[in-house]
Amino acid sequence: MSKQAKESALTCDICGWQTARVRRVPRSYGRGKDLLVIQDVPVISCTHCGESYLTAATMHAMERLKRERRVRARKQEVAVVAFA
Repeated sequence: MSKQAKESALTCDICGWQTARVRRVPRSYGRGKDLLVIQDVPVISCTHCGESYLTAATMHAMERLKRERRVRARKQEVAVVAFA
């Protein structure tokens, strides 16, 4: 493991190993015309146990973004494909 990788590793709250990293991922809520996509959500992901989780601060921030969606969100057209 490189020096930079060791410095950026976090301790996983699930397994306790120092193999967790912050990944930025999109999260979607609702569906159809009520769909909201929040981009760049910081998710803690552990390469040892495979678990991914959000911190309490991130969850609170996401709830605030959902409440403020009418003033903060910009409308954007997206392509949707059904898995079949």
